[in-house]
Amino acid sequence: MAETEKLRIDKYLWAIRLFKTRSLATDACKAGRIKLNGQNLKPSAIVKVGEVYSVSKGIEKKIIEVVELSYNRTDSPTALTKYKDITPVEETHAFKSMFHSPNLKRDRGTGRPTKKDRRDTDDLIGGLFEEKED
Repeated sequence: MAETEKLRIDKYLWAIRLFKTRSLATDACKAGRIKLNGQNLKPSAIVKVGEVYSVSKGIEKKIIEVVELSYNRTDSPTALTKYKDITPVEETHAFKSMFHSPNLKRDRGTGRPTKKDRRDTDDLIGGLFEEKED
């Protein structure tokens, strides 16, 4: 295998735009958030086409398959062609519906919220994340 054909996992994850910086990708590898067949990977692990990786970023989890190696960071549409996202649809929708609260915005120029506005907002948001007691 030639030296130019080797690609580290931290550099690959940065190049396909799953992480904003390469150091964040390295830290994720060291923390055990990047897995291959259930095994934690070191940042220096070599990426091969066809391998399936599990990537955890905060509460978001993705399963990606390597389609093509990318040595340099490119624009987003090009980066999307370098891997295939095979995350189950159920997990993707569960993540979005479970952890995203409604988008609450006030009209521009309406000033600061009154106490009543604040209480109404807190009641709306508080009801989403409280556990129900039986």
